[in-house]
Amino acid sequence: MMDIHQILKKLPHRYPFLLVDRVVELDKGKSIVALKNVSMNEPFFTGHFPHRPVMPGVLMLEALAQAAALLAFDTLGVTPDDKTVYYFAGIDGARFKRPVEPGDQLMLHAQLDRMKAGIFKFKSRAMVGEELAVEADLICTMRSIA
Repeated sequence: MMDIHQILKKLPHRYPFLLVDRVVELDKGKSIVALKNVSMNEPFFTGHFPHRPVMPGVLMLEALAQAAALLAFDTLGVTPDDKTVYYFAGIDGARFKRPVEPGDQLMLHAQLDRMKAGIFKFKSRAMVGEELAVEADLICTMRSIA
């Protein structure tokens, strides 16, 4: 549905903070499924943790937010420019169910729950295979910057 080259045109994030490798399903205005391949080469693994590498939970939430942003941009039919920033406005009910380790493939699911006055609310979850890694309700907003 969307390869890394298309993702780079939509998201402003770059290494080491781009956390979506591919979009595998996109249902305009409804839902998205994207993936993040988790490699031992990720820069955060050097410190989190040297003896037992685990993907930080906040980065799993960030990956979900990036997938949700791709859904929001597609829903609105816009490509963000240098004057637009997409921010977290809130995270509700975040629950971490399984550690994510090098070699895992994180499947990022986001469903658009509500969209009103530039505020987007998503139900999201990330899976490794059939196992739930994290779930959360994400609230995001787009803002113009000077």
